[in-house]
Amino acid sequence: MTRAAKFFIIASTFAFALAACAANVPKAFLPTATSPAPWARVIIPKPTYTASPFPSPLPTFTSTSTSIPTSIPTSTATNTPPALSMEIVADTPIPAYSASNNLANAADSPQVNAGGKYILVSISTQHLYAYDNGQIVYSFVASTGMGNSTRVGKFSVLDKIPNAYGATWNIWMPDWLGIYWSGSLENGIHALPILSGGTRLWAGYLGTPISFGCVVLGINEAHELYNWAEVGTPVEIQR
Repeated sequence: MTRAAKFFIIASTFAFALAACAANVPKAFLPTATSPAPWARVIIPKPTYTASPFPSPLPTFTSTSTSIPTSIPTSTATNTPPALSMEIVADTPIPAYSASNNLANAADSPQVNAGGKYILVSISTQHLYAYDNGQIVYSFVASTGMGNSTRVGKFSVLDKIPNAYGATWNIWMPDWLGIYWSGSLENGIHALPILSGGTRLWAGYLGTPISFGCVVLGINEAHELYNWAEVGTPVEIQR
């Protein structure tokens, strides 16, 4: 049998089967020439991109380094050794002033039984107390070192300098009472330091740990304590 004959037989069989299936379908379900088609092909145009809700070109984020102000001065000295040097300078006239002892807080001050003069610094309360024979004499707001840089312990006044110079930071520290050495640097109690241009460093920040390790007092409070304390006066620093 030729290939064409085989194809004719298969096609005839398929057509006969299709006709038989159509004959078995109810007439109601067969489409008529007048019945509307249940679907139709619709060509929908592709939307075009007309506008963007974002600016063009898109902004790019550029990290800008903003200098964070700090209270740490930069040394302008060129030939100063990296150590604390202290020198006595001529005293300038100091107006007559009696610092407020703030003894209204005396009832809340720590009670001590030390005889003679005694200075107590509280880091937790940022306060300095001065006693004479167990009686409180001064109660001053103070500022200790940042990051617990003020050492805790029992010390004493090692020296008294009217105006000490800090070569490391190029600052002056009036009414200096040295209390302990930390390597080549001596920490002490002093008034708000003075920058080379005459500006008072850390003014307005008393009561907050802000120094490099020293105990800082107000201008007049430091002067009162300087005149009252003596070399050898015990100094205790507590948490």
